[in-house]
Amino acid sequence: MKVLNTCYKLGILHVTVYAFSIENFNRSKEEVDTLFSLLRDRLKFISEKEESYARFNSIRIKIIGNRTMIPSDILKDLEDIEERTKNVSSAKVLNVCFPYTSRDDIVHSIQSIASQVELKEIESNEHITLETLTNNMYMGPNTPPLDILIRTSGHTRLSDFMLWQCNYNCMIEFVDTLWPNFRAWDIMSIIMKWSYYRTLQLEQQRIMSNKKTDNQKLSTDILKELPPHPPFASITQH
Repeated sequence: MKVLNTCYKLGILHVTVYAFSIENFNRSKEEVDTLFSLLRDRLKFISEKEESYARFNSIRIKIIGNRTMIPSDILKDLEDIEERTKNVSSAKVLNVCFPYTSRDDIVHSIQSIASQVELKEIESNEHITLETLTNNMYMGPNTPPLDILIRTSGHTRLSDFMLWQCNYNCMIEFVDTLWPNFRAWDIMSIIMKWSYYRTLQLEQQRIMSNKKTDNQKLSTDILKELPPHPPFASITQH
């Protein structure tokens, strides 16, 4: 909760956690069932009552992933959690990826677009853009771009998480801390680092923009200093 509180207090309105990978289905059924139940019970705990964490802090909980893989009883509880938190007035969002992989996310987007083309909701293949693909991901449209992706536990791999989203201007941070030991200070230090480099990037863009403007002005000034052109003449005139 402290990590979430820190993010929201710093103005980070969208936070996404990787709760369960589709690859985790390779584990034993008992282990998978336990993980599903733990997640369901934890989300119910933070959202069920009026004074619960999510509802008290006006946080919308969204389940992101392939819902066809979730047992019906667990899915019903998760959808109830979404329903209880969807009408809050705040813009704070907690995306829970469950079950999820980026490859499945991309496949889902392509399948959704193909259906829309077949139904003539999209006029033709030529109208499919990067924005179309992004809007048909599990998170849907109106989701801000990913600024920071944090991989804990000392692993230097992304484990098929938000590969489509962590592209332009996204900082990827690998930390040695295990997720259960990840604290508010850990997230604060990462955000401060991102803020520093983002400030440098924006300053560099400002300088380059000013240089471009100055060069344009210089070109215009040079043209003004040129002597006037000779009088026009026509070969048909005598």
